Amino acid sequence: MGASRFFAVLVSGMLFGFGLALSTMVSPEVVLSFLRFQDWGLMLVMGGAMGVTVLAYQLAPRLMRRPVLGDHFSVRPSALDRDTLVGAAIFGVGWGICGVCPGPAIAGLGTGNLAQLVALGGIAVGAYLQGLWASRRAS
Repeated sequence: MGASRFFAVLVSGMLFGFGLALSTMVSPEVVLSFLRFQDWGLMLVMGGAMGVTVLAYQLAPRLMRRPVLGDHFSVRPSALDRDTLVGAAIFGVGWGICGVCPGPAIAGLGTGNLAQLVALGGIAVGAYLQGLWASRRAS
C-alpha cells in the first residue's frame, strides 16, 4: 500500500471514528435505546450516512473518470443467500444483546470505554469460528 493510500485510509478511519463518537454510537446504552425505538437520533445519523453513501456511489462514477486512489470504478456482485441471512441474523442478535457494533466498539476504545474489549473479543471469536466453519465447508 502506497503512502498516499495509507494516509487516506488513516484519515478516513479517524473521521469515521470521530463521527461515531460525536453521534454517541460508541455508547452501548445509546445504541440499545435506539434498538428499542426509544431514541431516534441514531436513526437520523444512519439515514444521513446512507443518503450520503448512495449519492456518492451514484454520482462519483459519473463526475470522475477514475477514483482518487484507484484505477477504475467497479461493481462488486453480491448474493443474498442463506449464509448471508444467517450471518445477518447472528450479527443482529449480538448487536441487540450488547449494543455494540464492530466499528463503534473500536472507536469506543478511543473514548476510554475499555469495557468494549469484551464485545470485541466476542466479535473476534465469532469471526474466527466462522472462518473455521467456512474453510471446513469449502474442503
